[in-house]
Amino acid sequence: MPYFCVNKGTDSPLIEKSISLEDVDPAVVFGAHNAYLNQLRTYFPKIKVVARGNDVKLSGDPHDVAQFEEKLHLIVLHVQRFQVLTEDQLDRIVLESGPEVLHQLAAHDEVIVHGVHGILVKARTANQRKMVEALEENDMLFALGPAGTGKTYTAVALAVRALKNKEVRRIVLTRPAVEAGENLGFLPGDMKEKLDPYLQPLYDALRDMIPAERLALYLENKTIEIAPLAFMRGRTLDNAFVILDEAQNTTPVQIKMFLTRMGRNARFIITGDPSQRDLPRKVPSGLPEALRIIDRIPGIARVDLNERDVVRHPLVRKIIAAYDRLDQSRTSDAAEVSAEPQESAPSEPHS
Repeated sequence: MPYFCVNKGTDSPLIEKSISLEDVDPAVVFGAHNAYLNQLRTYFPKIKVVARGNDVKLSGDPHDVAQFEEKLHLIVLHVQRFQVLTEDQLDRIVLESGPEVLHQLAAHDEVIVHGVHGILVKARTANQRKMVEALEENDMLFALGPAGTGKTYTAVALAVRALKNKEVRRIVLTRPAVEAGENLGFLPGDMKEKLDPYLQPLYDALRDMIPAERLALYLENKTIEIAPLAFMRGRTLDNAFVILDEAQNTTPVQIKMFLTRMGRNARFIITGDPSQRDLPRKVPSGLPEALRIIDRIPGIARVDLNERDVVRHPLVRKIIAAYDRLDQSRTSDAAEVSAEPQESAPSEPHS
């Protein structure tokens, strides 16, 4: 049966269309109290959308109405196939282009690791899936992107899977102990207690994926080791899955030291957010230099995540996009200033 029937409006600049959903439960498509429909409206603020039962009436610019139709069609196809819809899935369908997004959603159903309390850890976005695929063909992966894109969580899931499948003997998780506007020396406790807050995101991910008793045992016998980057110097990491988190806060010397720790049967994932450096102002980040050096080296892959991969609150995606626009505006303004001709001082008249 056809998915919808369309009634065209007049020849005025604005058109009206009526869409009738078929072979699908509108409560699943629109969400409880029309939550998903309201979420969809935020992407098309210039269109008037009225839903009653299985019918949706649209009024607006022909181009906007056509785009709304296309996205609604994909949403319905997804619901027909999986009988479920989430906020994250709706966002991905709207933000990704073309019907291929449905194939990506299907691919994302592959579980990376079965976590505790029934948690199924999956690649939830297209670029997270690229991380999974890239590591299947490469031994080293750089995963770069803003906060909330799941790069660290996905990396930890891949490490836990490799350990459970006995592809490696241990997991090593590390990050530079750089204060984000805080002073490490004023934190209470011994060195481990001072460093633990910096490593908390790694602990949180592990607790989702490994039962508490087993995780405690792994940490005790060093099957899983979490340590600051400075502790990596002089080591060779064989038969290990190693993750360097917050790589944008490494210096050139530190990241070179880390990359050269790679031993036999090892896999490395380096994650970072180039837009959030916490190094002192005059200390350069080693991440940009490392990316230039390793470019096109076989066996090393790079995946760039963006605001479309954010899996936190929907506002986080909008905040990241707003900051990106601000950065682009500043770059454009700086370029315009540098391009302006400099006026030379008037020459003194000859006497």
